[in-house]
Amino acid sequence: MQDNSFFDESKERSQVKTRIVEKYFWAWAKVIISAVKKRKKNKIGYVDLFAGRGRYEDGTDSTPLLVLKKASEDDDIRNMLVSVFNDMNPEHVQDLRDAIDSSPEVSMLKWKPRVINREVNEELAKDFESMKTIPTLFFVDPFGYKGLSRQLISSLIKNWGCDCIFFFNYNRISMGINNKAVEGHMVALFGKERVDELQNLPPMRSSDRELFIIDSISQSLKEKAGQYVLPFRFKDDRGTRSSHHLIFVSKHRKGYEIMKEIMAKESTNLDEGVPSFEYNPATHHQSFLFQYSRPLEDLADMLMEYFAGKTVTVKQILDQHYNRFSVGTRYIEKSYKECLTKLEVDGKIQAEPPASKRQKRKGNVTFGPSVKVTFPPREGPQNGDQIQN
Repeated sequence: MQDNSFFDESKERSQVKTRIVEKYFWAWAKVIISAVKKRKKNKIGYVDLFAGRGRYEDGTDSTPLLVLKKASEDDDIRNMLVSVFNDMNPEHVQDLRDAIDSSPEVSMLKWKPRVINREVNEELAKDFESMKTIPTLFFVDPFGYKGLSRQLISSLIKNWGCDCIFFFNYNRISMGINNKAVEGHMVALFGKERVDELQNLPPMRSSDRELFIIDSISQSLKEKAGQYVLPFRFKDDRGTRSSHHLIFVSKHRKGYEIMKEIMAKESTNLDEGVPSFEYNPATHHQSFLFQYSRPLEDLADMLMEYFAGKTVTVKQILDQHYNRFSVGTRYIEKSYKECLTKLEVDGKIQAEPPASKRQKRKGNVTFGPSVKVTFPPREGPQNGDQIQN
């Protein structure tokens, strides 16, 4: 059963979580609608499987209402969105229905949102497996882990245009891994082989244990559901422990890149311009998730090695390196340009035109796509390494 106290107030962490979902829904919808129109279709979907109430006790709109109100602001989304909201708690279902019915913005939608009362379990996952869905963004936000499984997430995103954002309650799942009473739930999430591995981890620091668990769920999802998995971590109020993660899963790189930019902007810390992919209300000096911990100087080393002795445009750098190697790291496109700026200032690369002849934006020299960058050779001059436009 969901913890009713969760709806007492819209805390900062909940607001960040909602902003990420709301921003991605908007960006996803605009991209999908453009493709849907070309296919001469007229519907997109939004499904929330653990929707909860319509508003918090302090009167703040919950995620379902915010998403629907945002949808009403755009003509295309307003006329194409089909939405379904589910919750196991009948009181939450009725509260959400009342909030939807009383909202003038939601009444502008062509298709009235459906609010249903159903348990999220293996049977529901099988139902989704057997149906072909319209392009849909799924949000799965359970209080614990009951009902959350690889099978469910895989069934949600199997069709074209479908992505999933889900809530991963790290504290409860970490405790559940070695609890035989809930082992079935853990196997449903990680798979038997990974559960066995996690149950037999040697003693280690809690931060290292977290890396193993998040890496395990990410690899599990890549195998079963979608190639692109992106976690965003939330710290507790003291900033000393992880409370939960919001994890994005998709089969499409475009969705991954959009979500990466959104999560980057919601991060509370930038390390040399590289986002932490973390909301930490207390501190900015924590370890990061797996490969997301690499600072900007590591990117500089990679670029110097990869393009040694070559002259390439910024567009070629992004095409050849960012597009191939940025998945699974904290680097976004802006990180590459920040890195090039630092390398130029330090005299480690040559740019044409030079900084003195390039445009400035907000006081910073820009690195446009056509700017040519020359990287020094590894050892002495290299012949035939120049890449021509």
